[in-house]
Amino acid sequence: MSEKKKSGFETLAKSSFYPQEEMLKVKRGKHSFFIGLPREVSLQENRICLTPDATALLVNNGHEVHVETRAGEGSKFTDKQYSDAGAKIVYSPQEVYKADVILKIEPPTLDELEYFHPGQTLISTLQLGYLKKESIQAIQRKKITSLAWEFIEDKVGGMPIIRAMSEIAGSTVMLVAAEYLSTINKGKGIILGGITGVPPTKVVIIGAGTVAEYGARAALSLGAEIQVFDNHIYKLRRIKHTLSQQFYTSTIDTVTLGESLKTADVVIGALRAEKGRARHVVSEEMVSQMKPDSLIIDLSIDQGGCIATSEMTTHAKPVFRKYGVIHYCVPNIASRVAHTATTALSNIFTPTILRASEEGGVEEMIFSHKWFMKGVYTFKGGLTNESIGRKFGLKYKNLELILAARV
Repeated sequence: MSEKKKSGFETLAKSSFYPQEEMLKVKRGKHSFFIGLPREVSLQENRICLTPDATALLVNNGHEVHVETRAGEGSKFTDKQYSDAGAKIVYSPQEVYKADVILKIEPPTLDELEYFHPGQTLISTLQLGYLKKESIQAIQRKKITSLAWEFIEDKVGGMPIIRAMSEIAGSTVMLVAAEYLSTINKGKGIILGGITGVPPTKVVIIGAGTVAEYGARAALSLGAEIQVFDNHIYKLRRIKHTLSQQFYTSTIDTVTLGESLKTADVVIGALRAEKGRARHVVSEEMVSQMKPDSLIIDLSIDQGGCIATSEMTTHAKPVFRKYGVIHYCVPNIASRVAHTATTALSNIFTPTILRASEEGGVEEMIFSHKWFMKGVYTFKGGLTNESIGRKFGLKYKNLELILAARV
């Protein structure tokens, strides 16, 4: 009897109380990256994506980093600093482009794209306003997964890299304005701002985003009179709230804007592109009616510019004159303060790389986080960006469809 009871209890225990086998999701192991940091060759770019301190952190977490010799020189980081951080210094583009993940500032040139091989990941700017069809086709041929860091979002829908670079551009733009208003640069010979008994400088800012916010703050602190134009009322309301000051704001009306430009000392073009390219809101006729030696700084130039007379310039030759108006149209203005810009970029890229490592690789990161997916414009050579497809008449496939097929 007792034996039967015991046997029955054992049977009951085995069937009901013992842990039952179940299929569980297996967590992917940590992925180690092989990262390449090439030396920039275009547009006098001085920035680099990672600082030596960030490199040391990545190396200590099991990643391999190759840095092309003198890549950090423009940002005041030496080869020795990168070497001491655990990176390998390589002495040719061929060597650095052997890496699985290439971190760049500027989009790769056609010559640089020749160094790529299938399966690599490229993270750089895209500069859609000046993108060439040949570059996209070369990326497609190489079967590269490419991300534009100006499209990458964060979890709350912000654009952390664009925000950081815009803060720098907005803070730097007034320093540039002061420089080219000066007599020694054949400007108007006026101080940016104002002093007792002298009317303040008039600054017109087109756009009410992050660049405008930081530029307006700098101008107001110097005592300048500012006017901000934007077609989004909520942006105008937000910038007034953020700066906690009353100043002139207006929607972009051709007549009103034209009248403001006639008396402006400095005009800042800071409109974000919509559908891939910034639109011209300042016509050539408006520029022709501006005061002689007044200054235009078009910060939208990397997306085509928002002022009709703008033409891309470089740090070596940053200005030109048209209708007697000085034009400053350098696309990488943050490169003027490359050490600060590199540190800001590095602070964003480093945790993203570590997160991708934990997820199991770039591909897993892309399909696990839509905010990161937003940056992808080619996936294994296939075009996934609608704006690029429409611009060049190329076939594209929505990345979310690829995700659905993958699941």
